[in-house]
Amino acid sequence: MDIKVVQKRAEKNILRSNIDFKLTTTREKAILAHTVKLNEEVGELCNDILSILKLQRSSKLESFEKSNMYEEFADVLITVLQLASIAHVDMDRATRQKLKKIEDRKKIEKK
Repeated sequence: MDIKVVQKRAEKNILRSNIDFKLTTTREKAILAHTVKLNEEVGELCNDILSILKLQRSSKLESFEKSNMYEEFADVLITVLQLASIAHVDMDRATRQKLKKIEDRKKIEKK
């Protein structure tokens, strides 16, 4: 199939899949922006992990520095914490509750 034909068919479906976010507040806009930013940071971390595993193309492997991966982990964590703050999520509480849930699940699985 010709890519132009595929693009034309995709264009016909734009209106059906177009999402109207109706973001009105600064907070809503910040939540969306930080969600997109989080995906960017996770993608960068994934690239570094692929490099460590030597699964990246050679041009990326040549410029890869392992120390950069530490920055990418930090970027992901910082962006998550920023997003949580904007969304009014208490990360201390959320983390404690989730860890307890995981630990409880493991106890049940061991039985």
